Amino acid sequence: PPTPFPHNPHVTPPPHTPPLLSKMSSEGRPTKRAKQDDFVFPIDLSQYKKLKIDPFKTDKLSAQQVADLQSNIDLCRDAIVFFTSCGAGTGYGGHTGGAYDTVPEVMLMDAFFRACPDKFVPTFFDEAGHRVATQYLMSVLEGHMEAERLVNYRAGHSDLPGHPELGMTPGVKFSSGRLGHMWPSVNGISVANPGKTTFCLGSDGSQMEGNDAEAARFAVSENLNVKIIVDDNDVTITGHPSQYFTGYSVERTLAGHGLKTVPCDPESGIEAVYAALREAVVSEGPVAVIMNRKMCPGIEGVEGSNHGHDAVATATAIPHLEKRGHPKAAAYLKGLKKTSDPYPEYKGCGSVGSNRQTAGATITACIGAIDAAERKSKVLVIDSDLGGSTAMTKVQDAYPEVYVQSGIMERGNLSAAAGFGTEKGKQGITSTFAAFLEMCVSEITMARLNRSDILCHFSHSGVDDMADNTCHFGINNMFADNGLEDGYETMLYFPSDHFQVASCVKTIFPMPGLRFLFTTRSKTPEILKEDGSPFFGAGYKFTPGKDDIVRRGTAGYIVAFGDATYRALDAVERLKAEGIDVGLIAKSTLNVVDEEVIAEAGKTGFVLVVEPLNRKTGLGSRFGTYLLERGLHPKYAHIGVHREGCGGLWEQAYHQGYDSKSIIDKVKTMV
Repeated sequence: PPTPFPHNPHVTPPPHTPPLLSKMSSEGRPTKRAKQDDFVFPIDLSQYKKLKIDPFKTDKLSAQQVADLQSNIDLCRDAIVFFTSCGAGTGYGGHTGGAYDTVPEVMLMDAFFRACPDKFVPTFFDEAGHRVATQYLMSVLEGHMEAERLVNYRAGHSDLPGHPELGMTPGVKFSSGRLGHMWPSVNGISVANPGKTTFCLGSDGSQMEGNDAEAARFAVSENLNVKIIVDDNDVTITGHPSQYFTGYSVERTLAGHGLKTVPCDPESGIEAVYAALREAVVSEGPVAVIMNRKMCPGIEGVEGSNHGHDAVATATAIPHLEKRGHPKAAAYLKGLKKTSDPYPEYKGCGSVGSNRQTAGATITACIGAIDAAERKSKVLVIDSDLGGSTAMTKVQDAYPEVYVQSGIMERGNLSAAAGFGTEKGKQGITSTFAAFLEMCVSEITMARLNRSDILCHFSHSGVDDMADNTCHFGINNMFADNGLEDGYETMLYFPSDHFQVASCVKTIFPMPGLRFLFTTRSKTPEILKEDGSPFFGAGYKFTPGKDDIVRRGTAGYIVAFGDATYRALDAVERLKAEGIDVGLIAKSTLNVVDEEVIAEAGKTGFVLVVEPLNRKTGLGSRFGTYLLERGLHPKYAHIGVHREGCGGLWEQAYHQGYDSKSIIDKVKTMV
């Protein structure tokens, strides 16, 4: 199969190459599998029964309809367990539980669409995009792509990213975006399709977002024929809302907005699901059907657990599929290998470490240094259901008295933390993924206007290791620097390795102002000095606003931060070996100019900014201006994120062109 980066002679294909990328179309999209490829999807989806059920004429399901629907449910749930577990086996990850849970309602929706195409918008809109397995499976069942492609779930360049994206995957009819963003869009689709029913698959997690409250009020005020089918499984990433988010009720909330609500126990049988969906369909106006179920019903070891939110581990899926009568599917899972960046060696780099985990550990240590009697009065840490991913659960474990395990409400949580930090001597701390910073721009402005002291840890910054793909890219981080020049101090930090993260946190923790700390999802290698010791190790102290010259050069300088730093360092080492004396600047404070360092760089032949942020809004969009304002005029260029994602993990950096070889090639055009 072709590599996704054929220009790079240093790279060979990874250990696990998806079997269906053996032929590419002229547009770069995988076509149908080559004739010599004899792989067959190990679960026979031809057994799917294409039912037609008219809910307007069918009061009750017949025994045959019940049997056929149950057969479809079993078949599709088995298929979802199998191919999402492929993601677990290859390391691309994914999500099993949500898609698995909602199969019964999806089967009925499909039967409704087939029976009454003129009465429904025939799309399985879903406001929880991580349940994308539903969209891929239905695409296969509708004949848009072959079942064999499903084993490439979330792999790079497979066109099966972690969230549905319009225009990428055959048969996918919408982009879901982030949690809680689909229902408002569905309202508009409903208005555009008068006389038709529009379904939206909902979730208890999505319903925590403020967008859904606004969408509910709009649907009620306009009496839209929108039917929200909410999977209320009492599971989010960090646990059970009934335990950590007391008082929250999906049914009472939606009823309070004015929707008719229909509770249902879906695991009591497909007849109950049909009765609930039929009641919603024949009722005028917006209706919410609340599916009260445990997550992953019937999967031993996962049922009712938040572990079902992620892709079911192969160790769980294999015995489950064997028990379900799918030995070939189980055997396929046994043969999978983890993917990894095939680049042979990053020169100038050491052992890998997790920047986000280091951030959480260091913040915890800083909180621990506060006198125990004053700790609760001085610090408030608010989580947005991602504490495990942002490593803030370390605070929860060590100092639960200062920690609030809140729901999926990034905007409100940031504002609450900022509110706590408006009083002198107190500071709020919050964390979530960097993609969600875009949702919080107005709240950041309010925090600044109120002179709030707040530390925000935005992990999953950039694109590296982001199989969730474009809607989860954390690339507009500079939006946080949206204040006026005389506004309350706002500082943006994106350290290069775990040593620098630790030093950065220790320095900025006690400081006033708005402080934004960005870390990657991926682990990154240590940046080394020329003598092989850690550059940011013993003896290094982070200074806000101060850039670090990692390597000096006379021909020109590369300016980088985050995971771009180690890629740029590798490029610098290789270029120096070729006789091109290039320097490297690690600019970990993104929004402050280091006058001394920019003067040194600007007097050389070129400056190249390499970053994992958006080319349109990132550091590179500013740095050329910084140079010109100071009368510096080297050749200038900028490499950054400029394309929608390719799916996968390590593949994203190559896809965006900030891999080492691409940096080398760019430098050679500038010297």
